[in-house]
Amino acid sequence: MALLLAGGMLLTACGGGSDGAAADRKSSGRDAPGVSGGGRPAPDAPATGQDSRESDADRVREGRAEPDYLSTFALDVDTASYGYARRTLGDGRLPAAEDVRPEEFVNSFRQGYERPKGNGFSVNIDGARIGGSGGTGASDWSLLRVGLATKTAPPASERPPAALTFVVDISGSMAETGRLDLVRKSLTILADELRDDDSLSLVTFSNEAETRLPMTRVKDNRKRIKDVVSEMRPAQSTNVEAGIERGYEESVEGHREGATNRVVLLSDALANTGETEAEGILKKIDSARREYGITLFGVGVGSDYGDAFMEQLTNKGDGNTTYVGDETQARKVFVDQLPAHLEIRARDAKAQVAFDRKTVQQFRLIGYENRKVADEDFRNDSVDGGEVGPGHTVTALYAVRLREGASGTVARATVRWLDPKTRKAQEETGTATTGSVGTTLWGGENDRLQVAAVAAYFADRLRGGDLPGAPGLGELSSRASGLAESTEDSAVEKLATAIGQADRLNRGAGTDDAPDPSEGEIG
Repeated sequence: MALLLAGGMLLTACGGGSDGAAADRKSSGRDAPGVSGGGRPAPDAPATGQDSRESDADRVREGRAEPDYLSTFALDVDTASYGYARRTLGDGRLPAAEDVRPEEFVNSFRQGYERPKGNGFSVNIDGARIGGSGGTGASDWSLLRVGLATKTAPPASERPPAALTFVVDISGSMAETGRLDLVRKSLTILADELRDDDSLSLVTFSNEAETRLPMTRVKDNRKRIKDVVSEMRPAQSTNVEAGIERGYEESVEGHREGATNRVVLLSDALANTGETEAEGILKKIDSARREYGITLFGVGVGSDYGDAFMEQLTNKGDGNTTYVGDETQARKVFVDQLPAHLEIRARDAKAQVAFDRKTVQQFRLIGYENRKVADEDFRNDSVDGGEVGPGHTVTALYAVRLREGASGTVARATVRWLDPKTRKAQEETGTATTGSVGTTLWGGENDRLQVAAVAAYFADRLRGGDLPGAPGLGELSSRASGLAESTEDSAVEKLATAIGQADRLNRGAGTDDAPDPSEGEIG
């Protein structure tokens, strides 16, 4: 029976190297179906009415996979789901299942990938057997990690100038501590971080939108910018439509050739006035978005946060979203990660993973439900993909069940993107064999793969999933604590804390924490 794929994939972090990465990674630089890295054909889109006399093995050998053996998605570097989950758990509540996106949990951590030398992507593939340690069962399942990374961000002095339009929510709900006050702190921090040749404009909205500062060069105007920011006070309703529409008007009017032109939305995303559907809002600014290449970056705040709404806005607005819960996170976003949030290295980036039916019996993508792309649209460059900046990494995890005694290729991953300046399509490819997933997950030495696994299993537990071999929250918390010590990574320590909080809340609610894996077979 054919496996119903969850479609889509990927998302962020920093990195170093990956032992499981295979060769076959040269960029083709071509915008038509054809040769990808290493001179081997990337998997073509499945055709209807194929000659029934062809064997499955022949199709796989020639790089043409059956539809059920392809997984295609738009790249995504969002991390807001994890940030908001941490905030919710800290407030003593379990996050709603619909607000939990596993890929955003995974992409919130460093992965240790090899970086490319040029402005494209590196493709890193490795994995490990899930069973065999810790009593998690699922001994015939493996975890496959597909990781894509861009070159690290250049020094601030080397990036293109930025023309940023900040659209700030000053509705009544933003009066709560940790909302508008945090936005003011964030923008004050940013005013000191931007370069003299950057430009900034400021729009606020409640029931209506107002331009507080037209596009202004930062040089000699830092105090003026901070004064305008400090004057923002909460008002009435939340008309996100009016804010974004005015924001794009300001961005078009202050558009700078050769600069990174972005609209930055800071909001709790609880729209209740005007158009409240993301698609309807973006239709109104579609021409400005396409003609001027203006992208949308969403920064979420607040204990009650419209996570799904913000994600829809930024996904369709050629951008990404993050969540800021305190001043430390604000500094991370507006200081440490500033170049990655401003500059675009790849437009409409998509990935396609072709599994080999000779070795793979079942596979399951973890997350990315909202980023799926039809297999036949992988090389259709008119179909929207994801935008990725410098220093970003995107990770997709698959639960894979190998055929008994299988040996050889497990999967081949290809990433395709458009150069942001020339719009020329390029591709990069990597391959994983059964040897790439030969070690045991929890007994291995790849700490970063284990961190990714813990984050994915944690997200799956929070939304009531049934991943094969998933440990309980108590064991996940213990593993995260051990990994925090071995990696000396404060982010992993915070992950351990969040899992511990979820475990206590889960036990208090009397929720069953036992896994119940069920999957359809393919082939």
